[in-house]
Amino acid sequence: MSENWIDLEKKYHLQIYGRLPVVLVEGKGMEVYDIDGKKYLDFLAGIGVNNVGHCHPKVVEAIKKQAETLIHTSNIYYTIPQIKLAKKLVELSGLDKAFFCNSGAEANEGAIKFARKYVSKVLGRDGGEIISMYNAFHGRTLTTLAATPKPKYQEGFYPLPEGFKYVPFNDIEALKEAITNKTSAIMIEPVQGEGGIHIADRDYLKAVRDLCDDKNIILIFDEVQCGMGRTGRMFAFEHYGVEPDILTLAKALGGGVPIGAVLLKEEIAKALSYGDHGTTFGGNPLACSAALASVEVIEELIKDNRVIEKGKYFIRKLENLVERYNFIKDVRGLGLMIGAELEFNGADIVKKMLEKGFLINCTSDTVLRFLPPLIVEKEHIDALIDALDNVLAEIKE
Repeated sequence: MSENWIDLEKKYHLQIYGRLPVVLVEGKGMEVYDIDGKKYLDFLAGIGVNNVGHCHPKVVEAIKKQAETLIHTSNIYYTIPQIKLAKKLVELSGLDKAFFCNSGAEANEGAIKFARKYVSKVLGRDGGEIISMYNAFHGRTLTTLAATPKPKYQEGFYPLPEGFKYVPFNDIEALKEAITNKTSAIMIEPVQGEGGIHIADRDYLKAVRDLCDDKNIILIFDEVQCGMGRTGRMFAFEHYGVEPDILTLAKALGGGVPIGAVLLKEEIAKALSYGDHGTTFGGNPLACSAALASVEVIEELIKDNRVIEKGKYFIRKLENLVERYNFIKDVRGLGLMIGAELEFNGADIVKKMLEKGFLINCTSDTVLRFLPPLIVEKEHIDALIDALDNVLAEIKE
């Protein structure tokens, strides 16, 4: 039966995804099922979207209730779910204002626009230059591609928007050398996800914050993947004691419903006027109701360092495999955002794990990425480790 649907997809859908040969039809908690009835444990969570698990009852109920009441009105009018969600995120983050859109790329586009507007209007500085990091991933629109220094994503889409330059991650001296009088903002993922699970050093982020304060540069944290409880705190920046000027969110924010957000400080918000930015669907009642429920569930899941402890357990189990398989170069992670770097391309391992009933993926070609829902339990982790051990043993032979 799955073959019929796959054939139809190949006929009618643009072929831009390297899909695995399964048709998923149902999900609950940690589990998803394909059209043939096979069960999988999901350790990818929709690429970090389903942090509360699949079809969490509280999120489902919020969607049902809102869908029966009011789905969309546009931002010409006030809606209560949007106001409630803005209040919640501002209070949690310590920032001052929220703007809602539909995706992480849109959130990052908004952050870039807001930073440039502030620097131009308030500081009177032209240029609008944005500095981002090697191995970063900020989206697939033309502007966010320009902020993502990976040729494989950029190739064929030139000319890209100007005004972007790149420096090595965790290298404060390189960053200092790159700054000019045209620099408007520095854009950083506290934990690089697509780039291979690279974690910012504590001293580095503090030094970047000090540098931005000294040079009147906007500090943007892209937490599209590492935010919303993924690292064990609601926001990854909370691990560092460093607050950004602008914060971007998406992925797990809506519990599976598309929504993005830009949170920003009051002084930057004041530089923006009616009509400077906007969106038709962003922050509609359905998405905001789902997001509010998702945030409330995440608040409970990260209590008492539960996610952090599960992440430490997961990393220890992976490190045990390092002792047995010398082709695992490194294991790194924060909370439940974890990567295991191999000496070779990991695509075949992903396929073999799929056959054994586990969803994972490989990013940056050689890094097995694990982003399980925050509801994952030790027995789920143990089951994955056993399956992975079996797959790796076949390679060793």
